[in-house]
Amino acid sequence: MRYGEATVTVVDPRSYMTYQPFLPEAAAGNISPRHVVVPLRRVLPKAEVLTGRVTTIDQDRKVATIAPLVGEAYELPFDYLVVALGAVSRTFPIPGLAEQGIGMKGIEEAIGLRNHVLEQLDKADSTNDEEIRRKALTFVFVGGGFAGAETIGEVEDLARDAAKYYKNVSREDMRFILVDAADKILPEVGPKLGKYGKEHLEGRGVEVYLSTSMDSCVDGHVVLKNGLEVDSNTIVWTAGVKPNPVLSRYGLPLGPRGHVDCETTLQVKGTDYIWAAGDNAQVPDLVGRKAGNENAWCPPNAQHALRQARVLGDNVLSGMRGFPQKDYSHANKGAVAGLGLHKGVAMIVMGKMKIKLKGRLAWYMHRGYHGMAMPTWNRKIRVFADWTLGMFLKREVVSLGAIETPREEFYEAAKPAPVASAPKEKTEAKAKEKTEEKAKAS
Repeated sequence: MRYGEATVTVVDPRSYMTYQPFLPEAAAGNISPRHVVVPLRRVLPKAEVLTGRVTTIDQDRKVATIAPLVGEAYELPFDYLVVALGAVSRTFPIPGLAEQGIGMKGIEEAIGLRNHVLEQLDKADSTNDEEIRRKALTFVFVGGGFAGAETIGEVEDLARDAAKYYKNVSREDMRFILVDAADKILPEVGPKLGKYGKEHLEGRGVEVYLSTSMDSCVDGHVVLKNGLEVDSNTIVWTAGVKPNPVLSRYGLPLGPRGHVDCETTLQVKGTDYIWAAGDNAQVPDLVGRKAGNENAWCPPNAQHALRQARVLGDNVLSGMRGFPQKDYSHANKGAVAGLGLHKGVAMIVMGKMKIKLKGRLAWYMHRGYHGMAMPTWNRKIRVFADWTLGMFLKREVVSLGAIETPREEFYEAAKPAPVASAPKEKTEAKAKEKTEEKAKAS
């Protein structure tokens, strides 16, 4: 934009952006958690960044209501609006899931999962109770897409390496279970590579149950549709995503699954000043429709979100200046997935040709693609430095579970000591004396 042409205001409940494809590697300790996030104020120096949530939007007055982290809500006027809230975990009303489940949508969850897994090994190594050991060393993952398959692959690697430092825990003592309601895993890379991924995980001792789902997990007692029942302290939920539910409060036209209904220009239908992109947008897939699929929509993945953002930026400027809008069109370039250290699958689309890779070469493709897609050179260099150090140094197996309650130890040290009560015998003797004195006085 020209100098002084407009002010760009970004409202987000977090002051950083998370590169989600790296969450499994952060959970495994291959990448430092700080290197997976990008501080908004640093990378958007010309924008105004507000840490808070947009609770409502008044389209008639063109005003958004902002709820900051602290203080009263206030109104923020706008001329043009971009809705890019992304997605949240798609969950179901399964008994015990809210209390026991661990998601994988944010860096906090990745750090929590890593600390939790290592803590389970600590528990198993320090007890003689077989039931406690069994429950601590059973790990259940629900969802066999990219997030689920990559996370279980990385966490299994972590647990296998960490077990070398425990005298009473071995990989054979652990039980890893992957559950998916579909009849295959990794559908994004096609059936052949998905089958390879399943066989690869099974070869590492992972139990894969397809065409089944979880009925309940109350108190860690997992019950699957196929009749299997296990006790586990670790239940990781990666069974898909859904648009941010707050969209329903904005008065925008929504599709059948809750996405913002957009034109091919990324403009929200029925408006000329609102755009949407990414996982919360329902955008027609022009490439798929040209191929004969009239109901093709752009899938909610980073490949489309990154490219939609560039077109959206151009179209917002075109809308401001009265120029025609540009349609968004992008052909699928393939998909890559890592299944742990030196293991992965990749499908590269080059025109009408599909190149399918597996093993170490696919793993290199996975790291290379996402390493270069990571925003800012600062973070790119730090991520590649983490990988390079990992080639020469052993994996860290330190659990920092106390980081979730950092004030607990200080509170125990600083809280007031309880008032010491007098011995019961002395208290009763004093009461008796007082009674006798009152009797004499009367």
